Amino acid sequence: RLPSFRSVGDSLKDRFDGASRVMMPNTEIEVPVQRNDAAAPRVSRRDRYKFQLRPHNPDHKTPGFKDLVYLESSPGFCEKNPRLGIPGTHGRACNDTSIGVDGCDLM
Repeated sequence: RLPSFRSVGDSLKDRFDGASRVMMPNTEIEVPVQRNDAAAPRVSRRDRYKFQLRPHNPDHKTPGFKDLVYLESSPGFCEKNPRLGIPGTHGRACNDTSIGVDGCDLM
């Protein structure tokens, strides 16, 4: 039986809120190419990517298998950016120092 939609959403939201910024290691590692050949060797999930993501902030722990991570911070959505298709928050009050719903991070 599947968990309720609410419980799945709450779990995803918790992971999203706890996502951490990571850096790719600065090494040149050969990643095996996946092909659709019948004789292609199977590569286990563990060995598919032979690199370890490092936290951007050295005080944070290394992300685990189920942790959500990101490589770049999202652009600011308060300021208009036509190149990225961001209309800005024209007509809405945006308080860039607030951590509440009127702040730029949540608006």
